[in-house]
Amino acid sequence: MSAEGVTDFAVVGTDTGVGKTVVTAGLVGWLRAVGVDARAVKPAQTGHPPDDDAGFVADACGTDAAATCLERLEPALAPAVAAEREGVDLSYDAIREGCERELAEAAVGVVEGIGGLRVPLADDREVVDLVADLGVPALVVARSGLGTLNHTALTVEALERRGCAVEGVVLDEYEGATVAQRTNPDVLADMTERPVWTLPPLTIDEPRDAVVGVRERLPTDAFPTE
Repeated sequence: MSAEGVTDFAVVGTDTGVGKTVVTAGLVGWLRAVGVDARAVKPAQTGHPPDDDAGFVADACGTDAAATCLERLEPALAPAVAAEREGVDLSYDAIREGCERELAEAAVGVVEGIGGLRVPLADDREVVDLVADLGVPALVVARSGLGTLNHTALTVEALERRGCAVEGVVLDEYEGATVAQRTNPDVLADMTERPVWTLPPLTIDEPRDAVVGVRERLPTDAFPTE
């Protein structure tokens, strides 16, 4: 692929556990493989340890330079809730400024969301506020089966209301095994007026398999461009 014109972007999800980290690792690793200094930025990681999305991306790309995490919290809760329970002063402004710094230092920065868009982040701000304040286009990752039409359409609508460009939707774990899965891509494309790509279940024995799988199965136009 030619990485010319690829811009900073956010990978956001309709929920937690929908595949954001695998898609982020795959896209960052793909860019780095073609010589682009790409870096994933995780604004806040909860459930740490064992959850470590930035660590997964770094391992997938074979270098710590491929990913950074700004805040880590132990409870597996929304960042604002986890910080309150732990007595941690979590600053939205510090998170936003940290993301801006990391994006400026990378040729292409990829901000990975936390859960869904309306997850409380810090100081009464949510993930969607961060995406809007950073002014980056978004790639939405969603489940592929029954129920995804509502969740995905609402996620795209929430981004549009905040003036965020939505580049497209990735339906993860797509097998086409049910009528819902087989019809969802076309229906979502009509509902959102955005490209919809499918990503089949990937065999990930080690993190770098995410890069290979995403590179083989997503088209180059999944990358937001200027």
